[in-house]
Amino acid sequence: MDIKKTPAPTAPEAAADAVADTEAGTPAAPADTTAAAAPAAGTPAEADASDDASDYPEDSAYDDDDEAVAPQEHAGVGAAASAIVAAGLGLVALSGSWVSRVIAERQTLIGQIESANATTAKEKIAALYGDPWHMTALVNGVLSTLALLIAVFVLARPAFGAPGRVLPVWIRSVSWAAVALGLLGVLLFGLMYFDVLVPMPTAAE
Repeated sequence: MDIKKTPAPTAPEAAADAVADTEAGTPAAPADTTAAAAPAAGTPAEADASDDASDYPEDSAYDDDDEAVAPQEHAGVGAAASAIVAAGLGLVALSGSWVSRVIAERQTLIGQIESANATTAKEKIAALYGDPWHMTALVNGVLSTLALLIAVFVLARPAFGAPGRVLPVWIRSVSWAAVALGLLGVLLFGLMYFDVLVPMPTAAE
């Protein structure tokens, strides 16, 4: 018995058979579109997107930190400058400022002019010595008071600012030093102005 092998149909013949089956009422097998519809995993676009997302998380965090730290740094600079100014004023007041010396010299000149008309030794001492002494104590006492007020403001400022904000240790140390210098100056020059620390000299009439 002769068995003849049927040759495999070519692509045009297969397409023609499918059309013939459709016309005869035989439904054609549905095409498998699942693989085509599903997105291919690991495509270059997705890989680029994942690379972009993974390259910059730390940079964004750094940007947020910079924005959060900038106002605090600005406030810290102002507090530091104020503390240094307060300590400087307190030290200058105790050692004798140029302003107080100039005012005292001016008052001495005025006392020399007034002493020409003074009739008693007490009036002459007050004009030549007492008035310049009091003016020196007054000016230096004002400088000490300013130093004290600025230092107290620096120390009290965080309580009225952002919650949990604390000044650096060195700023607090300088501020407390300014408070001590200011208190010492106010006490010392107050006693000098009212002639309690060093009484005015007297002369026998």
